[in-house]
Amino acid sequence: MTRFWGTVAFRLALGYGLLAVGSMTVISAAFYFGTVGVLARSTDAKLLSVWNRLAGHFQSRGGEGLRNEIQQLLTDGIEQDTEVYLLVAPDGRKIVGNIFGWSEASAPLDRLTDLAVMRNGRPSLSRLLPRLLPDGSILVVGRDMQDQREIEQLVWRALLAGGAVALLLAIGGALLFRRQIERRVGAIRRTALEIEAGDLSRRIPISDVEDEFARLNRDINHMLDRIEHLMDGVRHVSNAIAHDLRTPLGRIRSRLEEALRPGNGMTQLAGTARFAIQQVDELILMLDRLLQIAEAEAGARRESFTPVRLAQVISDVVELYDAAAEEAGITLLTEISGDPLTLGDKNLLTSAVVNLLDNALKYAGGGATVQVRATGERDTVSIVVQDDGPGIPPVERSRVVERFYRLDQSRSLPGNGLGLSIVTALASLHWGKLHLEDAVPGLVARIVLPRADAADPPSGDLAETRSVGAVE
Repeated sequence: MTRFWGTVAFRLALGYGLLAVGSMTVISAAFYFGTVGVLARSTDAKLLSVWNRLAGHFQSRGGEGLRNEIQQLLTDGIEQDTEVYLLVAPDGRKIVGNIFGWSEASAPLDRLTDLAVMRNGRPSLSRLLPRLLPDGSILVVGRDMQDQREIEQLVWRALLAGGAVALLLAIGGALLFRRQIERRVGAIRRTALEIEAGDLSRRIPISDVEDEFARLNRDINHMLDRIEHLMDGVRHVSNAIAHDLRTPLGRIRSRLEEALRPGNGMTQLAGTARFAIQQVDELILMLDRLLQIAEAEAGARRESFTPVRLAQVISDVVELYDAAAEEAGITLLTEISGDPLTLGDKNLLTSAVVNLLDNALKYAGGGATVQVRATGERDTVSIVVQDDGPGIPPVERSRVVERFYRLDQSRSLPGNGLGLSIVTALASLHWGKLHLEDAVPGLVARIVLPRADAADPPSGDLAETRSVGAVE
């Protein structure tokens, strides 16, 4: 029992079972007093009515007429098994009746009393109403209660049997409920233990019944998918960082060893120092970008979000890159539809657009056209950077957003494969998403964000931050 009591499922089920038994007890009590009580009240009312009727005979016909009436009632065959009558003279002598054993001491006058008497020569438990007549005689009217006691016992036995069955069902239901809950919870625990052992691919089975456990299991599985994705990302990032650090560090070490060989002058040493500083700066930049991704994925800086006009963000970025595009022979166009407004951090959104535009200028090639647009829909706004360059093959679009992943044709160009990863993280930080689409030819990079005045905010944080600050 201690093992059962140690489970929440059993305690809950038993508690509800006992509550059901208690409810049945209340209902049974109401049923009992509503049946047996009604019978008792009906009997008392009938005895009082009969006594008053016989008292009326006494008033109209006298003592002899009352004696004849009682004698007729005892011999008419009506209610012969239950009727009780007794007429006692003022001197205590029995005049007429069918019971023996009554006395004023055992059954006081003017009071309904249950009394064991001899009725027609047999023991009987009768309910008696003795009252004094005007001439000093006593009239006792009663009823044999044997059949009513049998009804009461039958009701009692039925209620006790029903209560016992209800209690057994409550205990059995508690055990069954405990088994069902432990089976569902056990699946979660087994999956947790397997994941703890290192198998991150394990998932909780979901039943066909759409109940609370199915929804909970589905939410937990989504959480596990996210955790597995993040863990895979951590492993991939660790491997990628180790690989990307090895190459520049190896180059720095090789150049330093070469600079330290005898015969090299100050010019050689200065050039090597400048090369080492450049390589270290690139490593610092790469680590800064990784920290930016981590900060965005952690959801930091949402507290400072304010309404941001995308037209201003795009204008600033295009103005920054206009000269670089002209130098590379690329036509840079801008298009703003309406006044798209979103909630976020202007600097972070600017960083996302900078990364998209930098990629477009880098990979579109000379003579290409790059268009930067800001559009607004009913509940969302979009930042679109479109080019007519070589684009990205469809099979590669899901991978280019991974950290350090680069297409084969872009490995000769400067970069470390973190640009689109940063954009994805920043879009997610702003409750949005990055979509890569085919422009035929070229690529469409689209950041879809919620409108600042959308009816349904993506989260509670968004609703809270709408009132912070002015429009940027």
